Amino acid sequence: MKSGLDDAIASIAARHHGLFGRQHLELLGVSEEACRHRLHTGRWHVVHDSVYRIGGAPTTWRATLLAACWSGGTRAVASHRSAAALHHLPGGRLDLAEVTCPRWQRARTPGLVVHESRLLTPADIAVVDSIPCTTIERTLFAIAGLGKPKTLELALDAALRRELTSLDALDALADRVAKRGRRGSARFRAALAARTPGEALPESAPERLLAIALTNHGLPAPQLQYVVRDGTGTFVARVDLAYARWKILIEYDSYQEHVGKLALVRDSARRNSLAALGFTTLTATAADLRDGADVLATAIRRVRAQVA
Repeated sequence: MKSGLDDAIASIAARHHGLFGRQHLELLGVSEEACRHRLHTGRWHVVHDSVYRIGGAPTTWRATLLAACWSGGTRAVASHRSAAALHHLPGGRLDLAEVTCPRWQRARTPGLVVHESRLLTPADIAVVDSIPCTTIERTLFAIAGLGKPKTLELALDAALRRELTSLDALDALADRVAKRGRRGSARFRAALAARTPGEALPESAPERLLAIALTNHGLPAPQLQYVVRDGTGTFVARVDLAYARWKILIEYDSYQEHVGKLALVRDSARRNSLAALGFTTLTATAADLRDGADVLATAIRRVRAQVA
C-alpha cells in the first residue's frame, strides 16, 4: 500500500526523470529503516551513492545525466557535449554523460566523462529539463575546447539563429574566461572575431561548411545569405553564398527543395534573372562537401579569372 512518503517521492521523481536523491530523503525526514525497506522490496533502486530511481522508471539518457550531476555534488553540472545536447546544439551527444564539477570524488563509470574545474560561477549555470547544466555561452566555450572548429562554427550559428545568445554576450564571456593558456580560448576568440554584429547567418549547416571549405582553399570568406537587387533596388533573389565583387553566386542544391516541375520553373526563372544582371550562379551539392569543395573552388577561380 502506498504511503504519504511514497506519494511525495513519486512526485519528486516525476519532475526529475524518475530520480530522487539523498537530499530529498533528508528533507522529508525519511529514516534509514524506511529507505532500506523500499530498496529491499524493489520500490526504489540505487543508481549512485545518494542517488535513487523509483521502481518502474525507465533508464533514459537524461536520467543518467542527472544522476551523474547529483552524484558529483551540489556544484556538478552537465557540460560540453551533454550540455550541447540539452540545448539542442550541434556537437551534442546522447551516448555519454559529460559533467563538470570542482572535484570528482566518486568512481568513474563507462560512458561518464568528468571535467574538474573551479571556474564555473552561478552565472555560468542554467537548468534545462530539470538538469543543471552550463549556459549557452559557457557551453559554446566548452565546445571550442574540444578542438573541432567546424562544430564550434555550426553551434555558434545555431545559437545565434535561434537568438539563444548574442555576440555581445559571447564577447563578455570571452573577456571573463578566455584567458591565455586556457583550452579553447584562442579558437573561441577567433571564431567571434570573424563575425560581425548584424551579419546574415546561414540557413543550414551545409552553407557554413561550404564557406569553411572555400576559405580552406585560400579563397576569401563568402558572403552568406546575399541579397541581389536590380538597378532600381528591387529585390531579385537571396542566395546562399556569394562573392559579390566577382559577381559569383553559389547555391546549395538540396534535393528536397529543388524537385518537381514547379520548382524547376521557379529556379530557372530566378537564375535567368540573375544572369541578366551579370551574375554567374554556381551550384554546390553534398558531393562538394564530401570532397572539400575542390571542384567548386576551381570553378570559382575560373570565373574570377574571366571577370578580371
